[in-house]
Amino acid sequence: MNDFPALTAAVLEFRDARDWRQFHSLRNLIVSLNLEAAELLELTQWKSDAEIEALRDECADVLLYLLLIAHSAGIDLAAAARAKLAKNAQKYPVDKAFGSRAKYSELE
Repeated sequence: MNDFPALTAAVLEFRDARDWRQFHSLRNLIVSLNLEAAELLELTQWKSDAEIEALRDECADVLLYLLLIAHSAGIDLAAAARAKLAKNAQKYPVDKAFGSRAKYSELE
């Protein structure tokens, strides 16, 4: 099931109700995504996995900006993710990549 279209419609409705589209250039959205990703990173600084809090909200912020970016760029995010998984499957075949952290160019 792909909820991305419904989520995208909801975030666009939220944005448009506040007249924020004027601030949502592709560049600004990409910057904002990176700032939110940095907040996600900040949650983990000096903490164990068990100590991480507020992860849900920060993950949601990252997803919402990613949906806006994909919408602005005309990207079908689910299709792009499936295509990328297929590319990665070719670059990292199970028989060579299983249990390895090596980059695809270093796999033998």
